[in-house]
Amino acid sequence: MRDITHKPITLRTARATGILFCSSATIPLIENGQLPKGNLFDVARAAGFLGAKQVPQLLPHCHPVAIDGMEMTFAFLDPEVHGELFGEAVAGRSGIVITGEARSIGRTGIEMEVLAGVSVAALEIYDMLKPVDKQLEIGHVRLLEKRGGKSDRERYFATPPTCAVLVCSDSTAAGKREDKSGRLIKEMLEAVNANVVDYVVVPDEKSAIQQQVRQWVEKDIQYIFTTGGTGLGPRDNTVTAVKELLERDADGIAEAMRAYGQLRTPMAMMSRGVAGSIGETLVVTLPGSSDGARESLEAILPAVFHARKMMKGGGH
Repeated sequence: MRDITHKPITLRTARATGILFCSSATIPLIENGQLPKGNLFDVARAAGFLGAKQVPQLLPHCHPVAIDGMEMTFAFLDPEVHGELFGEAVAGRSGIVITGEARSIGRTGIEMEVLAGVSVAALEIYDMLKPVDKQLEIGHVRLLEKRGGKSDRERYFATPPTCAVLVCSDSTAAGKREDKSGRLIKEMLEAVNANVVDYVVVPDEKSAIQQQVRQWVEKDIQYIFTTGGTGLGPRDNTVTAVKELLERDADGIAEAMRAYGQLRTPMAMMSRGVAGSIGETLVVTLPGSSDGARESLEAILPAVFHARKMMKGGGH
């Protein structure tokens, strides 16, 4: 199974549909409760729920997902109502349209659960109708929508945000140590389609840090990510340097990074990292270690890019 420990916990939703085609003569039997096996839709709904819950046992690569809410609805196929969704394939046909919706707060999507729910509900309807109908057919099972995780990325920015990476390290600036965290940050930003326009290494000195940050703010760089100098050491000056420049604090960003990191190492609580805005530029201070920088970015990307809209008066 794929490792999903790096994924943030978010609200995930999914909606799917499918059709159980039947003969037109079967519809009145359903409507009048004349089926040999009794009530149709309540049993099919329950079967759909059970099917969704069994996905990790049926599909080897699917992680167990907490299904926090699910609904299954049924409607008799009406070409005028459902034609836009299914096209000419349903013209002149009779059947039952099954729609499933599910919600979950977790690390991975819930689309397979809702697809399984729709499919098992269709199979249950098939089983209950087979004594009275020999023209049954299941089709058009597909995902209509999913939200949460990567699928929400586009709503955070319409165009690639401009970013700069500032490595604050005495040893790296002196050429004694190769930078890894700064280059990792650059790679992760570019992986979510951000435009990294500058990358600079400076000693962990307040004046050098502030000078570079001011230059980027004057150039209207939208996001500045620093790495290093967020700990409790005597030469950890980055947080102090950035804090003096901030006009508005964004404590929630720093809290999100520490909370995410704390689930992975108890050392995350030692981070003094801060975030906030200077004019219309957001500055985020990240740890100097590669793991710390990576986990901090995992916690806030790509949602942090919504800050630009807010800073320009666009609200939430």
